[in-house]
Amino acid sequence: MSKQIICRDIKIGGGAPVSIQSMTNVDTRDEKALLYQINELKNAGCEIVRIAIPDFDSAETFKNIRKKVDMPLVADIHFDYRLALKSIEYGADKIRINPGNIGDNERVKQVIDAAKERNIPIRVGVNSGSLEKSIVNKYGGVTKEGIVESALDTLKIIEDMDYDNLVLSIKSSDVVMNYQSHLLIRDKIDYPLHIGVTEAGTIKHGIIKSAIGIGGLLLAGIGDTLRVSLTTDPVQEVLLGKEILETVGMRTKNIELVSCPTCGRTRVNLEKLATEIEEKLEPIGSKRKEAGKPPIKVAVMGCVVNGPGEAKEADYGVAGGLGKGVIFSKGEVIKTVEEKDIVTELINIIEKG
Repeated sequence: MSKQIICRDIKIGGGAPVSIQSMTNVDTRDEKALLYQINELKNAGCEIVRIAIPDFDSAETFKNIRKKVDMPLVADIHFDYRLALKSIEYGADKIRINPGNIGDNERVKQVIDAAKERNIPIRVGVNSGSLEKSIVNKYGGVTKEGIVESALDTLKIIEDMDYDNLVLSIKSSDVVMNYQSHLLIRDKIDYPLHIGVTEAGTIKHGIIKSAIGIGGLLLAGIGDTLRVSLTTDPVQEVLLGKEILETVGMRTKNIELVSCPTCGRTRVNLEKLATEIEEKLEPIGSKRKEAGKPPIKVAVMGCVVNGPGEAKEADYGVAGGLGKGVIFSKGEVIKTVEEKDIVTELINIIEKG
């Protein structure tokens, strides 16, 4: 188990639940747009928001945002150590730096000392795409060993300055290398790990890479906080992050929908039926969560003959075909209805349950 650090009111590591992060992608100098996006991320379930600070105008906007937002804000800094100092002064709850690109060790030490004074954590980030040339040459290319060596070297720079309030991120866009790098480093450090697959791509392909890359690490017991990196609205990153945590059993779904893949016995438009039920269940799930009700599983099956039996563990379910449908609970049929009434009847029964 890793040590634990605190980012405002969110615990990272040390057995704390895996938290979800995302990063704003609007112009940081646009206060209105930035504030709107932060609120959208929060409403979607984001727990930590990272903001790029590329210049001093952005730092001033960050200062104003800090006064209006009561959630953890991370300042993302590259190249100019003075921007890190300003961000810390203006209330950043954590900063993300790569000591190798913000100047000599004296400048790095100024940043470390400022973080130490306010006792805020530093996220050290190492990406496979930006490894030092000396390490790339040493290993004959980008390798898992090179990623780990770069990370350990970077950590040592800060440790030698007597600071260990750190989170480590080692990421690659190569899912296999990403996984192997984490396996290699997990026994060498005790810092919390921020996981993800960097530059995963558009939502079409990035969802697959992120689900496999992040899910695989979580199932291996690796990861204390995560960010899904997609070329899309960052709200989608948060929603996928939640879905990954639910799928690996680290968060509870309010309502879990399962549906069969269909076969030659299917006599109903199951895709349409499942999609409509899924949409109707979303607000019910939110209401159940607010009311403190336990999660439920709902099955949508395409065959009246086998459906209830195959989904007997479901709290509620439907199976349709040939103009009719049955509604069942725990494998027992409780009602037979016309096909056109399946969705309405199912939702009514669930809402009353």
